[in-house]
Amino acid sequence: MVRKKFRIIYFSCLLICFLGCKTNDQNNFVLKASLLVSEDHSWHKAFIFFGERLKAESNGRLQLETFPSEQLAKEVEAIRMIQTGVLDMTTTSSLLSNWTEIMTFCELPFLLKSPDDVEILMNGPLGKRISQEMQETTGLIPLGYFQAGVRQLTSNRPIKHPDDLQGLILRVPNVPSFVTAWDALGAKTTPMAFSEVFTSLQQGTIDAQENPLALIKVSGFYEVQKYVNLTNHVVSWTYPVIGEKSLNKLPKDLQKLFLKTSKEMIDYHQTLFLENEKKIREELEAKGMIFVDVDNEAFVQKCGTTMYDILSPEMQIIYNSVKEDLP
Repeated sequence: MVRKKFRIIYFSCLLICFLGCKTNDQNNFVLKASLLVSEDHSWHKAFIFFGERLKAESNGRLQLETFPSEQLAKEVEAIRMIQTGVLDMTTTSSLLSNWTEIMTFCELPFLLKSPDDVEILMNGPLGKRISQEMQETTGLIPLGYFQAGVRQLTSNRPIKHPDDLQGLILRVPNVPSFVTAWDALGAKTTPMAFSEVFTSLQQGTIDAQENPLALIKVSGFYEVQKYVNLTNHVVSWTYPVIGEKSLNKLPKDLQKLFLKTSKEMIDYHQTLFLENEKKIREELEAKGMIFVDVDNEAFVQKCGTTMYDILSPEMQIIYNSVKEDLP
């Protein structure tokens, strides 16, 4: 079984290597992006826009091909393949806390209260340090950030209080802070790749999951979950990134064009995000989902100092500084 799994991974890597950033005799370049979201999500739409702009601005010399729904690789695998130069781009955030602790702040439960807090954080010292350490530690270059909205808990029974979590098998991303927070709240956490969540909910392997409303909608979770419990536990964002190796393969003029055009992608996505946020709840309610107001203070109290306690002394100092800077 192990040998068979190895062969599958080996041949998958060969295929993606063949697909990766490459040139032809006319000195044209093709970048490959692997995304976890589906085609209807604003992140994917922003990458498609980016690809169109790159092609137009470079007169076809630089192109971007985007593969949604983890077609090429799951998020962790995509990151590792970018580090080796096999893939070129993806989106990622708190998953990188498995590489460097500073990334924990990207989606630390019960720290931020609204998307406005994200802008404050990103424009301050912590935002600059996150970007710097991301590149130095992982070899990924952030191109800005995409707002993702507030993460909520979905389930097939209403969850109004942490006591209602008892026995609930909850999928979380493979991020230590998510596991710690939900374990402290009383759920039974199961880290799992995003592409496996719908089927696991459908088959009853897990009972619940948590994500921003936009991702809940485009992933069709309304087909297998009834309730959206407004836990507001994480204000979420992600970084569109390119591998340092991939960027360095490009001629200097295309590197400059790539970085300039990436700012257009960031602005384009922000417009999409704000438009979607105005209507996403109504769309989910129209699909049959029921929104549940929860005792948010009880969730905060039950989690207590758990999130602070898991941080190293250095990160605890940063945590206190962030709390002081927020309104």
